[in-house]
Amino acid sequence: MGSKRKGILERLDAGEVVVGDGGYVMQLERRGYVKAGHWTPEAAVEHPEAVRQLHREFLRAGANVIQTFTFYCSEDKLEISGNVKGITFFEHVEEAVWAVEVLKTSGKTIGATLCISPHGDMDAVPPGECAVRLVKAGADIVGINCHLDPLTCIRTVKLMKAGLDKAGLKAHLMIQPLGFHTPECNLGGYVSLPEFPFALETRAMTRWDMQKYAREAYNAGIRYIGGCCGFEAYHIRAIAEELAAERGFLPPASEKHGLWGAALEMHTKPWVRARARREYWENLLPASGRPKCPSMATPADE
Repeated sequence: MGSKRKGILERLDAGEVVVGDGGYVMQLERRGYVKAGHWTPEAAVEHPEAVRQLHREFLRAGANVIQTFTFYCSEDKLEISGNVKGITFFEHVEEAVWAVEVLKTSGKTIGATLCISPHGDMDAVPPGECAVRLVKAGADIVGINCHLDPLTCIRTVKLMKAGLDKAGLKAHLMIQPLGFHTPECNLGGYVSLPEFPFALETRAMTRWDMQKYAREAYNAGIRYIGGCCGFEAYHIRAIAEELAAERGFLPPASEKHGLWGAALEMHTKPWVRARARREYWENLLPASGRPKCPSMATPADE
């Protein structure tokens, strides 16, 4: 018989780095399997192979955890009514506490993440207090999910950690941010941007952005590091590559990827071969290629 597979809490207790997966809803919408606006997961039944393929891509990229494609899987949303007022994100810590209290009765490990900014939840409850409430309710893992970019989410998780430390509480930290740059966003997150949801491509983060994110998250004490909307398989591979030394291995997808552009040494053009080094990609500021593109937008909630 094979050895028993370790659970997520067992891994985190042992100090392991757990790499999460990326975003499903946006990826499957772009591939023609999800309707924007409804964002419902009927593709899991209508086109299960499409969902399996995305799971495979995240696994090959290095994800330890694969989440079920069940976003908006509730009776009211599955009616395809077009109603988007009852958003299922946890933006109020009080709601998340209720969920944790109910889930605790299952006896299973509970990870609770909030869609909040460094300013706190929609009731202005600070991140540190949010974390304390979740842990006191029974959460084993707490953190941030979606709505804002990686570096903003790291700031929020740091505030959560500070709150837990001050209260003398312990919990593992988890982060699953957006795969887009959203520096001008606040409480409303990226859904308030004029580019949401069909023109976010110019805000997409590079693989090098993701390596920086992975390192900063790790240095902040976060050990469950993944992504949400906008995170593609190559982003997850970047996380896995950045933390390969800590994990002890590279993901299968790295077989086709030279670290820090190393494979460019085989290119026919000398100026491209010169880019086969870490310093080049770490210091590059990518251009948008759009001459009249503004550097910032005005969120609709401001």
